[in-house]
Amino acid sequence: MTGFSVRLLLLSACLSVQSALASDQIPGAPQKKPVALVNGVLHTVSGPVIEAGTIVFDNGRITELGPRMQPPPNADVIDLQGRHVYPGMIESHSQLGLTELSSTRATVDTSEVGLLNPNVTAATAVNPDSELIPVTRANGVLVALSAPSGGLVSGKASLLQLDGWTSVDMTLQRESGLVINWPASFRSSFFGPPSAGGAGGEAGGSQVQELRNLFTDARAWSKARTASPETQRYDIRFASMQSVLAGKVPLIVAADEAEEIQAAVAFGVEQKLQVIIFGGYDAESCAELLRRYQVPVIVSAVHRDPRNDHDDYDAAYTLPERLRKAGIRFCISGSARSETWNTRNLPYQAATAAAYGLPRDEALKSVTLYPAQILGVADRLGSLEPGRDATIFVSTGDPLETDSQVTQAWIQGRVVDLNSRHTQLAGKYGEKFRRLNEGR
Repeated sequence: MTGFSVRLLLLSACLSVQSALASDQIPGAPQKKPVALVNGVLHTVSGPVIEAGTIVFDNGRITELGPRMQPPPNADVIDLQGRHVYPGMIESHSQLGLTELSSTRATVDTSEVGLLNPNVTAATAVNPDSELIPVTRANGVLVALSAPSGGLVSGKASLLQLDGWTSVDMTLQRESGLVINWPASFRSSFFGPPSAGGAGGEAGGSQVQELRNLFTDARAWSKARTASPETQRYDIRFASMQSVLAGKVPLIVAADEAEEIQAAVAFGVEQKLQVIIFGGYDAESCAELLRRYQVPVIVSAVHRDPRNDHDDYDAAYTLPERLRKAGIRFCISGSARSETWNTRNLPYQAATAAAYGLPRDEALKSVTLYPAQILGVADRLGSLEPGRDATIFVSTGDPLETDSQVTQAWIQGRVVDLNSRHTQLAGKYGEKFRRLNEGR
């Protein structure tokens, strides 16, 4: 077989995999006239619950809401009959659109070769036809941060609204944060000589030095490029870091242990950069430092095992409440439990935190308002207020309860198709057993 034939065969196989995994749902059409949801329970999140409320949205934005309001005369009126309205939930870290089947390499596009890839952006690689997107949004998770992984500097995470024909349509915020996997052994850099064993500490220290060099070189390149653009060679890695160096894009640093968190914050202070901690298992022990430098934490999952043998069995379950009591800004993700296929279970991560001490209203905020604030989009998402995006859903009850069902949803005022692979399979096998019962 010729080289061309082999390449053609591989291309055909990849296209076959992609088409087999493509979702059938058609993205919603742009909103053409006002929509008024009446007779609903409005959970504003940022304010009090409004009983027997009306919420109106037009051109993809919420225009007004309140109790027993008269809808505009030209609006499509939907009587909710007492059902509940919530802002769309936000998964603050995932790999939605980057991974379909982890066992099938052709459907995994989460990382690039090499340690330092600041120029990588998740939105570029997102598959808008992923079967996992309809499954996720069917449970009220309408927005998700999709983040690259691998290496020391993985690239930039992108905030996605989970509806659209293309990745461009879906991208709400192209650069939400530069993802860094903090070296597990770093003592040689920030805390004196390496610990016993040496090699790990030296390796961690050298990687921290690589980070320092990357930021130093990017600043020097920018200065030289500004002074002499015609002679300074263009460097895509350094160019991609300018939004980070300008303070417009934060660092999202994966760190769980206290020493890692302390070192990551110290690096951010040293480099004069905004830092968000992802993971944060030991964040409570770093409370004073995190408060001082206003560093928030994305709790990577509530449904995870204790990291240390001496930890309480419920250490991960109680972490959000302990962070709240310590005055640390936080939000809840389900990423450490599942970065893609179970992203739909995000509300139950928050529900477990509520069962282990986190106040119920705080649990809801941890997957709506708080991730919007931490990711810098609270002016558009996370609450029901005039001017916010009409990215909302209607539920039969509290979405943190497993028996509540999402019955309707809109993303920027566009109607969301709530069918998914799950509903199709439920219908298929429901019909199978109906026929079997008829034959008895």
